[in-house]
Amino acid sequence: MSKTRGPISQFIEKNYLHFNAAALVDAAKGYETHLDAGGKMMITLAGAMSTAELGISLAEMIRQDKVAIISCTGANLEEDIMNLVAHSHYKRVPNYRDLSPQDEWELLENHYNRVTDTCIPEEEAFRRIQQHIYKIWKEAEDAGERYFPHEYMYKMLNSGVLEQYYEIDPKNSWMLAAAEKNLPIVVPGWEDSTMGNIFASYVIKGELKASTMKSGIEYMTYLADWYVKNSEGKGVGFFQIGGGIAGDFPICVVPMLYQDMEMENIPFWSYFCQISDSTTSYGSYSGAVPNEKITWGKLDIHTPKFIVESDATIVAPLIFAWVLGQ
Repeated sequence: MSKTRGPISQFIEKNYLHFNAAALVDAAKGYETHLDAGGKMMITLAGAMSTAELGISLAEMIRQDKVAIISCTGANLEEDIMNLVAHSHYKRVPNYRDLSPQDEWELLENHYNRVTDTCIPEEEAFRRIQQHIYKIWKEAEDAGERYFPHEYMYKMLNSGVLEQYYEIDPKNSWMLAAAEKNLPIVVPGWEDSTMGNIFASYVIKGELKASTMKSGIEYMTYLADWYVKNSEGKGVGFFQIGGGIAGDFPICVVPMLYQDMEMENIPFWSYFCQISDSTTSYGSYSGAVPNEKITWGKLDIHTPKFIVESDATIVAPLIFAWVLGQ
């Protein structure tokens, strides 16, 4: 479907002609073609995409219905909110490659947790959220209710209790955009995140029950139900940023339904793109070429497949800009 292209799209179409640049354009066009044909798209977020402020482009993708469901790590779920409420307290360290162990220790003692060139402030980010999310966890438990990690975050955001702390334009928070739409999210392995650790600490202290938080198995069954209801027609595409559990967990829902549930008519993922700098070596799944996924019953022979071997913080905003017509 033809549309008017903005300056970013015009630039990449003119200049990005070969190698990973060309793969970026092919993947972006494939994404757009999939949506134009009535397909839906899952985006998976690994790495520190929220701390890299991917929300600047991802939030608009959510608002314009260019993404139907997200799978992300617990870190990405919380770090977008941390950036929302504590942005001015973050510390950038452009010379991070030159830091000594002593330099790193001094950051720790000053309550900064480093993610590459960016340090997250413990007090303003972690603790600021903790005091509010604990109340929501406790209220649910006292009412005999159980929710998923992302649902508790949605409750906190939609309550307005954090608005007093906002330090960025709210339109640049992908979690706010997701909460407003009640976008389905899957968060496998949430317990390894900061908020997951904090929740576990309350369980250890006897202040909360582990069962107040819905589990990973429940996330898989939630995803299975969603996939069955949304995979008709053009089907669901899979746009994977990075590797790891954020991608590995949800892509397995198709072979589970097909092989373990014996739903032989369940469609394969109908588009696949991965942005990664991982290489195929020593059994690495993150660096495996897409065709390997055919053997696992995840992708069809004819599924459009793309891989862009590059930095997702550079590539993803450009692909999103293309899909948004910018």
